[in-house]
Amino acid sequence: MRVLLLYPLFPKTFWSYEKILELVNRKVLLPPLGLVTVAAILPQEWEFKLVDRNVRAVTEAEWEWAEVVVISAMIVQKQDLLDQIREAKRRGKRVAVGGPYPTSVPEEPLAAGADYLILDEGEITLPMFVEAIQRGESQGIFRTNEKPDVTATPVPRFDLLEFAAYDSMSVQFSRGCPFQCEFCDIIVLYGRKPRTKTPAQLLQELDYLYELGWRRSVFMVDDNFIGNKRNVKLFLKELKVWQAKHQYPFAFNTEASVDLAQDDELMELMVDCFFNAVFLGIETPDEDSLAMTKKFQNTRSSLAESVEIITKAGLRVMAGFIIGFDGEKKGAGDRIVRFTEQTTIPTTTFAMLQALPNTALWHRLEKEGRLRAGKDGNINQTTLMNFVPTRPLEDIAREYVDAFWRIYEPKTYLDRTYRHFLMLGAPRCKPPAKLPSWIDLRALLTVCWRQGIKRDTRWMFWHHLFGILKHNPGVFEHYLAVCAHNEHFLEYRQIVKDEIEAQLQEFFAEEARLQPSKNSQADEKTVEALV
Repeated sequence: MRVLLLYPLFPKTFWSYEKILELVNRKVLLPPLGLVTVAAILPQEWEFKLVDRNVRAVTEAEWEWAEVVVISAMIVQKQDLLDQIREAKRRGKRVAVGGPYPTSVPEEPLAAGADYLILDEGEITLPMFVEAIQRGESQGIFRTNEKPDVTATPVPRFDLLEFAAYDSMSVQFSRGCPFQCEFCDIIVLYGRKPRTKTPAQLLQELDYLYELGWRRSVFMVDDNFIGNKRNVKLFLKELKVWQAKHQYPFAFNTEASVDLAQDDELMELMVDCFFNAVFLGIETPDEDSLAMTKKFQNTRSSLAESVEIITKAGLRVMAGFIIGFDGEKKGAGDRIVRFTEQTTIPTTTFAMLQALPNTALWHRLEKEGRLRAGKDGNINQTTLMNFVPTRPLEDIAREYVDAFWRIYEPKTYLDRTYRHFLMLGAPRCKPPAKLPSWIDLRALLTVCWRQGIKRDTRWMFWHHLFGILKHNPGVFEHYLAVCAHNEHFLEYRQIVKDEIEAQLQEFFAEEARLQPSKNSQADEKTVEALV
């Protein structure tokens, strides 16, 4: 069987980082880990080619070669997923789809022409698909309520990737999260009992990346890396030895819950393994909103103190914020800006709340009749809420755009980054020194030219650069890389502003069209009451 593995396009998002990737001559931040894992689970006598459409287009020769096209997608990739299903069918190919989006909303890829739906977790449903193919079946839907034992998951086929196109590699240690946040689809897709690979299993994956020549950063894609603290500590103790033996070829970053701050041993192990950054789902500094959305783990201790503890331990904090929770009071955007400045977090994803399919939030709003018809929750930063909030949508949208604009004002961003890195604990791992490449030098010179000479950030840029060299020289390279992120946000905040304002205009127009029918319905009710 000749299988074309296809990864759909992402729209421009917070994480697309085009301007930064251009500086270092790369195309995409992260590879499609799901598809290279699919390739490892399918029969190895089959032939595979992988095309990430974020890197390049499919060639005519590849379309001609393929017998089956396998596509995996997240909800934000919805449009290109459906387009590629139709294109493959136009060419007479059998199409199989899977991943988080088809698992949540299988009707849409099916309507677009997909022959096979390989849903839920592939360790169980991919073998069902293979059996159906071997029986000669031309279509099928493969589902399971079971959660697979990930200790049996094979090493992903990293060899199928075009390494030069990616800034970082991806590996996965665990699936699932023990918490119960109402808006989160991770617990719907993967359950609330974190399942982990064995230390030896994940080290085998790192061995393979090392053998293939990878020497840059690695992202642990776990939605909560510390969901099973016992097992993650066992893994980190072995990773620490592996990293030292191989002279620290990989710098790691990941996602974790805020309770990381209460575990000194865990933070120390992460830093000893050359973890240098962690993404925290803070969501909001408003405790009432956190309780409303059942994110109780963020209410047990001071969020600001937790961020400070994690930063001083040596882990740069990235954070996610959300605006638009039920019962939220006016000024939520201002409160998020103040919290970001207080905690000095440089990089914060920020979006309006979305009701994702089949989450607890989705079901509650559906029961209350508050979902907006035809509006998917696509978790992009350029999307209006897909449900009717408890305060005016326009107010939330205006606060959101204003807060996003202020957080990523270039001088504000540089100053916040500087204060964060002054606080950041120095790295304890010592990779061997190496000469920078011409690409890295060119990127450095470009950032220095734009931020240190061309723009009005020039005085601040040089003052802070020399300040880091003087006060915390061990983080200098890391600091420069995060300064470079300003190139992305300078453009992206304008995209957010333009797209949200355009959608607001559409919203007002839609409301105006619906108003006559609403007035008519009100008149009818009045007449009925009078009669």
